[in-house]
Amino acid sequence: MIQSNSVLTIKDLSFRYEEQTVLENIHLVVPQGSFLAIVGPNGSGKTTLLKSILGLVKLQKGSIQLFGTPISKFKDWPKIGFVSQKANSFNSGFPATVFEVVSSGLTAKLGLFHFFKQQHKKKVLEALQSVEMEKFLDRNIGELSGGQQQRVFIARALVSEPELLILDEPTVGVDAKTVQAFYHMLEDINKNKGITLILVTHDVGTVSEKVSHVACLNKHLHFHGSAKEFEQVQDQDLSHYYGHPLHVITHEQT
Repeated sequence: MIQSNSVLTIKDLSFRYEEQTVLENIHLVVPQGSFLAIVGPNGSGKTTLLKSILGLVKLQKGSIQLFGTPISKFKDWPKIGFVSQKANSFNSGFPATVFEVVSSGLTAKLGLFHFFKQQHKKKVLEALQSVEMEKFLDRNIGELSGGQQQRVFIARALVSEPELLILDEPTVGVDAKTVQAFYHMLEDINKNKGITLILVTHDVGTVSEKVSHVACLNKHLHFHGSAKEFEQVQDQDLSHYYGHPLHVITHEQT
């Protein structure tokens, strides 16, 4: 049964690449306002799951509903923001200011040739304030650190005021010193803006401190529950989920 307050409902989702099954019988409900972390080893199907949610691959088996609408009929994509693994692909020499990068996130709503008005500039500033990057408004994007650039790309996703924000391993390429502050920023966006977050991450030790729910994926959905329940999962069970020995080291909360 589909929950009326769910932003995402996945039922019996399976996916194959030729002879290889990468997702099998996935059932997942993401309630409105929650902060879900999806964890799992490399090759576990996390990327395929995200592509399925974003409508980038055709469903083979099962169903996906976004905001109560079957994905085949869903048209309101500005409700969903997406931040990819920018650090692996972004051209740091791209000649654009922070303001220009963030304002490009309004194109889907305004149209390519729509002139910016004062209210749109205000939205850009508010989005940058949300990620504590407003003082870099006129800075060239290529002059920023990896962590700062990723904050700008989150602001770009936030400027269209999405109700669901999906982040694919956003701390890849971000130095360890700023990772905790980065997760704290996401926690703040979730709690103070009421935006539902889905975070794909390898940082198993951090997720239970910042998120509300955890899903552990490795072809099957081995675990899906609250962060508190995830904290009780034994290392040997996680090792079984991952398919190799795993010892979780939690970070100190700040």
